[in-house]
Amino acid sequence: MADTGMKKTLGLTGVTVNAMALIAPGAFLWITFQLQAANTGGATDMWTGIVAALIVAFLTAMSFSEMARRYPEAGAGGSYYFAEKAFLDRDKAHHQKFARISKFLTGWAAHLFYWVYPGVMVAFMAILATYILGQFGITLTVPFQILVAVIFAVIVGFIAVRGISGSTNVAIIINVIQLVSLIGFSALAIAFRFSNPLHATQWTHAAAPSIVFPHSLAAMLFQSTIAILILVGFESSTSLAGEAINPKRDIPRGVLLSLIIQGLFAYLLEYFAANYAMCEKLTFTNPDGSILTGIDAAAASGAPIGDMTIMIGNSLLGGNGFALMIVIAITVALAILGTTLAAINTAVRISFAMAQDNEMPSLLGALHSKHATPHKGVWVLVAVSSIIGAVGVLNVTALTGVTLASNIGTFALYALICFLTFVTFVGRKEFHSVKHAVIPFLGIIGNIGMLIAIMVIGLTTPGVSADATQMALWITIGWGVISGVYLVLNSRKQGRAIIPKVSPVSK
Repeated sequence: MADTGMKKTLGLTGVTVNAMALIAPGAFLWITFQLQAANTGGATDMWTGIVAALIVAFLTAMSFSEMARRYPEAGAGGSYYFAEKAFLDRDKAHHQKFARISKFLTGWAAHLFYWVYPGVMVAFMAILATYILGQFGITLTVPFQILVAVIFAVIVGFIAVRGISGSTNVAIIINVIQLVSLIGFSALAIAFRFSNPLHATQWTHAAAPSIVFPHSLAAMLFQSTIAILILVGFESSTSLAGEAINPKRDIPRGVLLSLIIQGLFAYLLEYFAANYAMCEKLTFTNPDGSILTGIDAAAASGAPIGDMTIMIGNSLLGGNGFALMIVIAITVALAILGTTLAAINTAVRISFAMAQDNEMPSLLGALHSKHATPHKGVWVLVAVSSIIGAVGVLNVTALTGVTLASNIGTFALYALICFLTFVTFVGRKEFHSVKHAVIPFLGIIGNIGMLIAIMVIGLTTPGVSADATQMALWITIGWGVISGVYLVLNSRKQGRAIIPKVSPVSK
């Protein structure tokens, strides 16, 4: 699998920025702040919830890093390759026979995550475009939103087909713009708090310590189930081993560096600043004419960070809040572009690896003659993303449903990798009790716990949450059935056993 025909062009910077593009704090602060603010009674624990989610993310990232260091030859397969080798490299035949079913489950979860995720981002781009145009009095109806979603998906496809080097250059530019924008927004938000002691009197947090210390354990945990969704993507660099110049060194580093830069630095800074500036000056007018303020206004607004940017800009920049908001919105659009591009690059490379292994249709294993990219897979995913994006713009229930479906795949994939880390190293001379047992075990508990919490909360909350969660479960079950049927039929066609009685590999 190491000789994939892909061009080895990525150093540590390329590997890291591609993963950073998928995390995209500039996009998710704008996208998810309303959902976090709407957590009645728990909105004041946003920052501590992110800290809790970061702990789970780092536990998972360390497992991915160890697997990437153990198998630098993984090529485009990433987690899919890890799943097979974890069992094939065991000495006992009764362990080796689980290699194929292990990679099937991992590939199934990875596809549920990575093939739905780009469609979600396509929908978000259409919604963002609707918001920006709405500020100029232009209203986009649903058919036009769908058209925007399709056009955006096609643009991303053209960039992805041209190769990972072109995608990396785009990712570098977007990440630089995004981080500069986030630092600027955070500095202005903190300056707003210091410059307005007489103009704002009802601060959501009385002082900075109120932001960084939990008010309620339950609230912090619930916020963490939301926050974990904004941190996924650090593992995406493992699918770039086939294009990394030194995968054994750079892939493990890229996994951790992307999470440190985007998660530990960017998210904690921007969420601290946004919460620090939250006060009664932020307002939202309901259809009935009633006015909400502060965190209640953030929960009701479709773009609370946009509203907050207007508030801060009007106060500190001589009434130029609207212009500042447009600039920030454009950087968010660029961040969504980078996220979607990174997700598509990761998704098609895992599909490429599976197709090369005869576990998916051969169409997905075709490489472009010039760019050496899985170009047919890219265009198939563009079509899938356009459909998912079209569904996502219909209403908030549909958008939440497809988002949750992707998240189910995420948590399943992360839990599997933590488990496979233990399977890979246990009993070997390089086994480390902390890195290969304690950390993966805690990662399994954290990811499964997050998944259960989201499902339980979703199904027990009437209205949109319950409907969206049910939709996500049906998507998950449907994809599982389709994958299972394909596995059975493909196995019969090839004359291969799903779980052979005797391992096909002997030592």
